[in-house]
Amino acid sequence: MLRARWYAPEDRIQSPPKPLGADRRIWGGGDDRRESAGLLSTMISTVPHTNDKHLLITAGPTQEPIDEVRFVSNRSSGRLGVEIAHAADELGWSVTLLLGPGAMQPADTRIRVIRFRTAADLEGLLDAQFPVCLALVMAAAVADFRPKNPTPGAKIRRRDQSLTIELEPVPDLLARCAGNRKPDQVLVGFALEPGDRLSESAQDKLRRKGVDAIVANPLETMDSGAIEATLLSASGEGVRSEHWPRSSKGEFATRLMKRIEKWIEERA
Repeated sequence: MLRARWYAPEDRIQSPPKPLGADRRIWGGGDDRRESAGLLSTMISTVPHTNDKHLLITAGPTQEPIDEVRFVSNRSSGRLGVEIAHAADELGWSVTLLLGPGAMQPADTRIRVIRFRTAADLEGLLDAQFPVCLALVMAAAVADFRPKNPTPGAKIRRRDQSLTIELEPVPDLLARCAGNRKPDQVLVGFALEPGDRLSESAQDKLRRKGVDAIVANPLETMDSGAIEATLLSASGEGVRSEHWPRSSKGEFATRLMKRIEKWIEERA
């Protein structure tokens, strides 16, 4: 059944998920997932923001269920996204953080946190939250593939024979947001790749997704408190590439937010 976390003004973190209908499961196949995402986007209301500088940021992994207890996921900690949320708050932004399972909770109580589990959860939340933000930083490690036919309400039993799980592609959520953007919105994505193909992959993402910038960081960034990244941004003259030296993720986050502020000022 669809699970959502409900925001209350007195509680910055969504309360535990509650059933919204006995015949709906967020880990159902194809059409069920699309229904779940659509229903979630209508049920998560946008909260009025008193600050025109509103940042929407996603962080952490997704978990794509195989059955009731197993899932496909990744090693993302969400740490960099949380650091960006803190940096934005320090610079006077109002911040909504869409945070994946297991990711660290931000210490700052001014940051509004909404938890998600699957890519379908996140899709619904973006539908509801993206229209009211000035900038979107898509730092979440969203699955590229998910089980096509998960087994809801049951656990796959151990057996001696091999087990084949068919995967299907997950919709490109950042490109979807870019296709619905307003002229004044700034969108930043991330590329995590081995160093030998990092630049090529980041440039391809910048072109395909139609965003303002891609942060290209090597695989070594995972499980590390530091980051050495390259910022690729779209300009009238093509692609601008800037290598940022190794720094703490907190220092990087502040630098990125100041760059986003500069882009917004240039458009004003």
